[in-house]
Amino acid sequence: MPYSRDSQSQFQFLSEVLLSGPSQVSAENGNDVSKEVIETVRTLTPEDIQQLKELAATNHVIIRSFEALDPILRAEGKDDCAEFAASALREERRRIDHALNYLQRICGALEENGCSVTVIKSLDHWPDLGSDLDLYSDADAAKIVQVMASNFHAKVAERSWGDRLANKWNFVIPGLPEMVEIHVGRLGQTGEQTAFTESLLSRTQTLQIGHRNFRVLSPEDRVIISTMQRMYRHFYIRLCDVIDNARLLEAKQVNFDELHNIGSASGLWEGIATYLVIISQYVESYRGYGVPLPSLVTRSAKFGVAPVRFRRDFLRVPILPHSVHLYAGELRTLILKGQLRNSLRLSLLPGLATAAALEMKITGSDKGIW
Repeated sequence: MPYSRDSQSQFQFLSEVLLSGPSQVSAENGNDVSKEVIETVRTLTPEDIQQLKELAATNHVIIRSFEALDPILRAEGKDDCAEFAASALREERRRIDHALNYLQRICGALEENGCSVTVIKSLDHWPDLGSDLDLYSDADAAKIVQVMASNFHAKVAERSWGDRLANKWNFVIPGLPEMVEIHVGRLGQTGEQTAFTESLLSRTQTLQIGHRNFRVLSPEDRVIISTMQRMYRHFYIRLCDVIDNARLLEAKQVNFDELHNIGSASGLWEGIATYLVIISQYVESYRGYGVPLPSLVTRSAKFGVAPVRFRRDFLRVPILPHSVHLYAGELRTLILKGQLRNSLRLSLLPGLATAAALEMKITGSDKGIW
C-alpha cells in the first residue's frame, strides 16, 4: 500500500488500520494487524502522525485509529510517534468526557422540564464522538429554547435558511466547545420528514457509557438518519460512517424488514439500500469480504462504490445523476402520499443548493444558506 502525505493516502492507511484484510500477522501485543499496516508504520514520522490525527479527527475515528496504532508503533520501536499518538488519545478522551458530561446534563434538564429528547448521530461513533452534539425532540421549540437558556445560559446561534426549514436550533453554551444542535419535530435537509419522526421517540433505546445513560435511536433509525445526512444532504461519506454502520450490521442489530418499511414509507429506501451497498463494497476492498446484506437491500441499490471518489478528506457521492435520482424518489413518494407541505419543503432543496454554492463561491462560506 503506497503511502505519502497526501490526504488520500492517509485516508487509505486509516481505512487499512480499521478494516484489516484477511492476510494478517500478529503484533507483539497479540493484536492481529495486516502486513501492509506494519510496513507503513515503519516509515511513519511524527509529522505523519500529526497529519493522521487531523484527518482522523475530521472523520471522527481518532480514538479507534490511534488505539489500534499505538501498540503497533511501540512494537515497531517508533517511540516518538507512539508518544504523540498517546498524547492525542489523552487529549481526545478529555474532550469527549467533558462533552458527555454536558450532554447528560442537557438531556436530563430537557426531560425534567417535559421535553422528550433523544441523542441522534453523536454517539453512533462511540468510542469516538462527533464535533457537535445532536439531539431530537418533539417538544415545543420555545420551551426548549427557554430550558437551554435558563439551565445553561445557552444562546441560539444565528439560524440559516436551511436551519429554519429543517426546524433546528444550534445552541452555544459557555464552557462547551461543541455546538448543541436540536432538531425539533422534523428531520431531513428541509424538514420534509415528519411521518418518520412521529414514532421516532417510541423506538429509542438506552445506551450506557461508563456511569452515564443516554436515550439513543434504534439501529434502524440510526441507519436511516445516517443515510439522510450522507446521501441526501452532504453527498459525502466519512470513514466513521463506514465503520459505524458496518459494526451495526455485523452485530446483526438491524431488522431489515423494519428498515425497509420505514424507509419505503419515507421515500428513502433506495438511498438506504445504496448507502449500505457502498459501505459493504468499501469494506470488501480492504479486507476481501463485505458486510453481509440481504437481497432485499442489494437488489434495491441504485449504484455501488464504483462512482464514489475520494476528494477533500471524504468519499464523495456523485450528485449528477446519482443523488438526483434518489432525491427525485423521495419527492415522488411524499407527493404520492399527499404530504404536500413536506413536498413543497423538499422542492426548495435545489434552489437552496444553488444559493449555497453561489454563497460559497462569493464569500467562502455557505453558513447563511445551510
